[in-house]
Amino acid sequence: MDKSEEISRRPLKSRETKWAKAAAKWLAASGIRPNWISVASTVFAACAGTCLWYAGRSAHDWHWSVLLILALSGMQMRLLCNLFDGMVAIEGGFKTKSGEIFNELPDRFSDAFIFIGAGYSISDPAWIRELGWSTAILAVTTAYVRALGAGMGAGQQFLGPMAKPQRMAAMTAACAIGAATPRWPILAAAIPLALIFISAGCLVTIFRRCRRIAREMESK
Repeated sequence: MDKSEEISRRPLKSRETKWAKAAAKWLAASGIRPNWISVASTVFAACAGTCLWYAGRSAHDWHWSVLLILALSGMQMRLLCNLFDGMVAIEGGFKTKSGEIFNELPDRFSDAFIFIGAGYSISDPAWIRELGWSTAILAVTTAYVRALGAGMGAGQQFLGPMAKPQRMAAMTAACAIGAATPRWPILAAAIPLALIFISAGCLVTIFRRCRRIAREMESK
């Protein structure tokens, strides 16, 4: 792997773990290609979003808890796919010329599925649907700014505080907390609070990335 490929990848400590390397090696040996893994990430995200949407149509009973646990499982599977598609492509030697499309585009749909689904997961407060859509737009814009920087020659900007791993961590935590709502109803507020937190973090992230890109371009 050359230096330019390393710089263009999101820095992840999990990529260097033994279990991740072993899993990626097994996937490559099984004939599974990175583009398939990228598409699978969107399938898992769509399942997560669907579970959140159905949660909004169920009573706050054990059905709600199961749906939220399934949703957070889908989010984590999405992240695993995001980890392994790059590893199989680069370390496994299966990188393709069209791979960047599969690497980027499915992720944008994944963000939308999850955050829009979260916006329909509960009926109160009344503005949570708009909040879900707004969070989805901000998440996609955050990724767009990163890609814009790369296209302008300023490099990939993975600055936070609300990059993709942090967005998914916040939503996973919200679902884990919200799953206990049947016992403690107040915990249903975890999802709207997470959406507010993610939206605010995305705004900060967009500003920081734009500022970094501007500085990189002006310094050339």
